[in-house]
Amino acid sequence: MGTRAWALLLVLCGTIFLEGIDVAMLAVAIPSIRSDLDLPTDTAAWVMSAYVLGYAGFTLLGGRAADLLGRRRMFLTWLTVFLAFSGLGGFATEGWTLIVARFVTGVSAAFMTPAALSLITTSYEEGEQRNKALLVFAGTAAGGFSLGLVIGGLLTQLGWRWVFFAPVLLAGALLVAAVRLIPAMPLTKEREKSPGRPRRRTEGFDILGATTAAAAMLLAAYAVIRLEHGLDGWRLTAGAALAATALLVVFVAVERRTPTPLVRLGILRTGSVVRADLGALLFVGAFFGFQFVLTLYLQELRGWSSLQTAVALVVLGCDAILAPTLTPRLVTRFGHGKVILGGFVLAVVAYGLFLPVGMDWSYAAMFPTLIIAGTAFALAYGPLTIAATDGVAESEQGLASGLLHTFTQFGSAIGISAVTAVYGLASSGASASSDPDATLSAFRAALIVPVAMVTLGALLSSFGLRSRMKPPTAGAPIGPAVLAAPTTAAATVIAAAPADAVPDASANPTRNPTRQASS
Repeated sequence: MGTRAWALLLVLCGTIFLEGIDVAMLAVAIPSIRSDLDLPTDTAAWVMSAYVLGYAGFTLLGGRAADLLGRRRMFLTWLTVFLAFSGLGGFATEGWTLIVARFVTGVSAAFMTPAALSLITTSYEEGEQRNKALLVFAGTAAGGFSLGLVIGGLLTQLGWRWVFFAPVLLAGALLVAAVRLIPAMPLTKEREKSPGRPRRRTEGFDILGATTAAAAMLLAAYAVIRLEHGLDGWRLTAGAALAATALLVVFVAVERRTPTPLVRLGILRTGSVVRADLGALLFVGAFFGFQFVLTLYLQELRGWSSLQTAVALVVLGCDAILAPTLTPRLVTRFGHGKVILGGFVLAVVAYGLFLPVGMDWSYAAMFPTLIIAGTAFALAYGPLTIAATDGVAESEQGLASGLLHTFTQFGSAIGISAVTAVYGLASSGASASSDPDATLSAFRAALIVPVAMVTLGALLSSFGLRSRMKPPTAGAPIGPAVLAAPTTAAATVIAAAPADAVPDASANPTRNPTRQASS
């Protein structure tokens, strides 16, 4: 690639780095924000939850909007929105201002990241050049999360508002560079024949489909988030779930009748899309649920600081190195299905090793679980991403990737909410200070959730994905989907919980999943 092509790639990768570092830093800063603004526990939790509502609610729409309304336009517009509302959060003096800022930031990420990824897949020639760009993108995504944890801890020591202002500075630099570097038309020969500017559709944009889809996703995300409360307020949780289901039925009916549907329903019958999406939901949910339990164990039971916890868990970011180096070689040699199954099996081993966790385990005792879990993520998520777009037409790559990342968004929320609910039921009101043994027992019970999820995922991959996937030929393109973990979700899981978060399921200050939709 030439100098300009590398410069464009760095700008687009900078966006995914920005997203990862933004959420990771905020997750570490939540306790300081809560203390400084004197926020109630539920408000502090909603500062994180608002982001996942915006992200999960609009990820599918964001991926399709990049296809239909213009990738450059969507990228520049929503990067600007991201910058503005991150700055608003830095000036916040009330909880509601932070919640609004985080919700809109989540919405902007849902539009911005699919646009960035689709700009890569349409600006670099298919084959070696595109694969190299995607692998750089993947490593940058994971690196943003890992560095964000440490940088967030350091900035929080200076003042939590810097956690909001630092992304503003980075976003501003990226915006200035993007205006100059992102071409009005992608660079590929195919796009030279077909201008990058979206064609005018006489049938019009599917406004009703977009509205019902966003509303259904928002309500579904809210229902999933409320699962952490267990039986408390179950009527509200059930009501949100029923309303989301009803809107989903309306959405399907609309898509069947409109001449230009937002989502062509036939894509759900294409290849391994559904199996890969379900596998990603289970794997991501287990991974982030485990991280959340581990974070509480270290901070609330063991008394580790936020910075100590962040540094200890950086080893989970080994996927930033393994995903672009080891995984492609394994996929080429063994095929997607076997590598996915291997990732699930490693995850079962990793989480299983942590089930007998003790009150005074050393870091050396935890390290095998951490390194194996990070390796499992590197093996499973990238091939699952490829499988989710395998056999899908180029014109619907954004839609397929949007579906995948909608599943990963919900997967992380389900994983975190499920372990929180199980912990709450098992703890029976015990606190780390009053009854450490009961608290430890509750942690062990919660750890069963990720083990069960990856076990189910391993069964799914062995009976579905493995039988359908074939190894690519040597030198063949890996595909338009990025081999990157949804690092924003991982970052939110590392939130430093408030002091009363362990016995109180509503105190979960963690949330947000995954990551980039392609088009």
